[in-house]
Amino acid sequence: MKIIFHWMAAALAVFITAYVLPGVTVSGFWAALTAAVIIGILNAFIRPILILLTLPITLITLGLFTLVINAFLIMLTSKIVPGFWVKDFWWALAFSLILFLVNSFLHRIEKKK
Repeated sequence: MKIIFHWMAAALAVFITAYVLPGVTVSGFWAALTAAVIIGILNAFIRPILILLTLPITLITLGLFTLVINAFLIMLTSKIVPGFWVKDFWWALAFSLILFLVNSFLHRIEKKK
């Protein structure tokens, strides 16, 4: 049951973030659910590999290069999921930052219950 709650919270976060940013479009809640799943899968399997491969530049930039990796994964999700569209890299970067904030807020609400 907890995994379904996290999935719904992630989809809600995607939906809210897309509503806030004009360069990101989500056609409906099903597209947000699908985008949440794909972002989760990419973060679980592809992100650690990318972080390992780019470790020297990540260390030089004091971890800020992970923001570029996150934006790249958002752009990849945009290419995979129909109904989820991100205009360009900068909107993907803004999307990843706001998505982090919205997810943090939603998970903080969950922990209070």
